[in-house]
Amino acid sequence: MNYFIKSIEETEKELKTDKNYGLTEEEVKRRQEEYGFNKLEGKKKQSLFIKFLNQFKDFMIIVLIIAAVVSGIVGVKEGEGITDTIIIMIVVIVNAIIGVVQEDKAEKSLEALQKMSSHVSKVIRNRKHASCRS
Repeated sequence: MNYFIKSIEETEKELKTDKNYGLTEEEVKRRQEEYGFNKLEGKKKQSLFIKFLNQFKDFMIIVLIIAAVVSGIVGVKEGEGITDTIIIMIVVIVNAIIGVVQEDKAEKSLEALQKMSSHVSKVIRNRKHASCRS
């Protein structure tokens, strides 16, 4: 591949094209059928549940969960109850919900920006210069 280190003639020969004539419409269609369109494949979106679970991978969240468990065990043994455990777990869960909402909004903003940007390439088709949008 490394076309940047090859000569123009080598690149033309390997890609079976000509810099002056370009490709015919038939050749473009044939290549699109064989190789697909010139587009990057998007990353598969995660479900909201998976995003929610991923919020618990952070080191500080794990420390808080361990603290909640220890607090609950100590609270039960001391006869003080598990109020602190419940409060810590509520904070952890609310934090996870906020994280998922922010991540989802950021993804939607990025998708909107990608849709707004237009990609134009200059191509030669049937000996004529043209612009091609992708």
